Order: sequence, then C-alpha cells, then structure tokens
Amino acid sequence: MTMKKLTTLCLIMATAAFCLTSCNLLEKKPGTPSTVTNPLPMKLGDPFLLHASNGRYYMYGTSMADGFEAFVSDDLVNWESCGQVYHGGDSNQWCKDCFWAPEVYERGGKYYMFFSANWRKNPTNEAENFKIGVAVSERPEGPFRDLMNRPIFNPEYPIIDANVFFDDTHNRCYLYYSRCCYKHPVESEVADSLRREGVYKEIEESWVYGIEMKNDFSGVIGEPVLLLQPPTSMSDKQAEWESRSASHGEANRRWTEGSFILQHNGLYYMMYSANCYQGKYYAVGYATACDPLGPFFKADNNPVLQENLQQGGEVMGTGHNMAIKMPDGTYYTVYHGRMKSNPDERVVLMDRMRIEDSGKLIVDGPTTEPQVIRR
Repeated sequence: MTMKKLTTLCLIMATAAFCLTSCNLLEKKPGTPSTVTNPLPMKLGDPFLLHASNGRYYMYGTSMADGFEAFVSDDLVNWESCGQVYHGGDSNQWCKDCFWAPEVYERGGKYYMFFSANWRKNPTNEAENFKIGVAVSERPEGPFRDLMNRPIFNPEYPIIDANVFFDDTHNRCYLYYSRCCYKHPVESEVADSLRREGVYKEIEESWVYGIEMKNDFSGVIGEPVLLLQPPTSMSDKQAEWESRSASHGEANRRWTEGSFILQHNGLYYMMYSANCYQGKYYAVGYATACDPLGPFFKADNNPVLQENLQQGGEVMGTGHNMAIKMPDGTYYTVYHGRMKSNPDERVVLMDRMRIEDSGKLIVDGPTTEPQVIRR
C-alpha cells in the first residue's frame, strides 16, 4: 500500500471532530524564538522532553545507576539540573537496577513516569529480566514514587522502552514496548547470509509490540500485538539499514526498539530505532497505520535520521527519539547521539521534523548549527 493511498484511507476513517482539530483550523500562536545549538548541555540516553502546563520544559533520560535525573529550562537553551527525580533499587522495591528510558506524561494534574528496569523477582536467574513500571509525582521535577510496587504486566519475556499513547476521544490508552533480543534468535535470510559468511551463528532480534492499557495504569487489556520487527527477506528495502550493526560485526543482534507514536491528520506514525544503541549505525525509521494497534507499514524513505560522518558531519549513533509539537505547530524530534570527538558518551540533540502533505515524515538532522525554535 502506498503512502498516498494509506493517508487517503485514514483521512476517510477519521471522525469529523478529529478532523477539525488535526487540520489545524484553530489559530496558531507564533511562539517566542530561542536559538538552540546541538548537542544540548546534558548527558543523557533515551531522552524525553515534556512541555509541562507550567510553561517550562523538562528533559528526562537514562542517566543514573539507581534512578533518573531531570533537567528544566524556560527557553530550551539554558538548562538546570533538578537532581535525582526518581530513586530505585532499594531492597523493598520491585525494580533492582538498569533504569532506562523514562517518559513522563501530565494527566489530571499529576505526572506519570513510565520506565524500564530489572525486576527483582527472578526465579530462573535470567541475565535480562527487564519489565516496565510507572511512578507518579505531583510535580514534573519530582520526587516520583512507584504507583505500584510491581511492573505494569509480565508478558513472560524481557521488555524495555515504554511509550504511551492517549486516545482521549475514545477514553483509551495504549502501551508500546520492545521485546528484548535476549534469548530470541530468529531465522531469516539475513541471518542465513551472515551465518554463511561466518560472521555469526545466530541473530537475536527485538520486536515492538502494542497493547491497550488500563486507564489507571494498573494493568493491560487483551494480548500484546506484534507491530514491528526487522525484515526477514534480503530483498526488503529496509533490510540493509536495519541490519548494519549485524552486518558490520557490532553485535549478533537486530534491534527494533525505542518506539514513539504520534497522530497527524488521521494517521498514526510510529518512529523506531534500529541497530545497536552503542554503535555508530543506530538510526531512526518510521511506519504508519490507520489504527493505534496497526497494521503498520514501514516508510520508503527510511531511515529518516542517521549518522552524518560520511557527509563530513560529526554526529553518529542517532536514535531513541521522541517528537514534540511546538505552539506554532512545528514538530521537533529529540534524540540521543554520539559525537565523533567523544564516541563513548551519549548526548542529546534536537532537530526540526516535518510531515509533508503526502504523509512523508522528514527529519532535518542531525545538525550542529544554530537553529531557531519557536517555543
């Protein structure tokens, strides 16, 4: 199905009430300009930017061995640390270590943080026992406390990278996550090719799932739905870029992780990251659907964000992104990357993202030049 046909179909399915909003019939405010230069002045992985109702911007991300640090800004240029906003790892908590990828949502006057961590309950002593939990705070700068002293649910395999979509029109919410590569070898033409070349004996994969979540976040409804996975065929146009870490010997794994979903003009856009988060080939693609649980179709113009070293740039390892819409209607994507000058350290970058009338999503990055953002 072409992007044009899929976009047309989804527009027909959209309700009139939604169209009045999504077609931007309401007057937009121009916003106050700030000049931002990448990388931003914080060292985080898996960044998430919240524009809170108090008008301030809060940046969360993978940062501490026993929880999360956050940063706050009024202008996206000058940032201050909020300190540790969530503390985990105590013996009486469900989460033991490996605190990753926090996302914070403001709902009903409270702030909810969804994150990944190793579950303390581990009777089979698995090396990767990641689950997703949620913490709550009265303020965006915390402190966040566990909403429940347990994961949201247990699908019986390790999961990371929570992302939540709220369908307020139908009073539903959806949880998206990545099933880890751990103990998940998958046969494919790509795996066969690497085996014949003597690179790896097997290739493990991570897949993105979605599931409806209870509105109080206490559990899920129904069964997980497989939404995205690496290509199985060598002829698939996505196979080359999604397999670079494996084909270049970085790891015997193919990742589909760090998903982020947004809705635009009746279409659901799921952005995702492929390849090893520690390597230079980490990159971002997207897929589209008419329903929050798919089916999703990957875009022909993937990857939309990747390293620029071959073009004379200095950024690599670009991935685990999110998107935010500014008051003037302009989209920006926030993601982590690695600078050529210090490839062992993850930094935060922010670049303009646009969706054309055809439905094609484009990221104008990575950049390291000053850019004006209307906030």
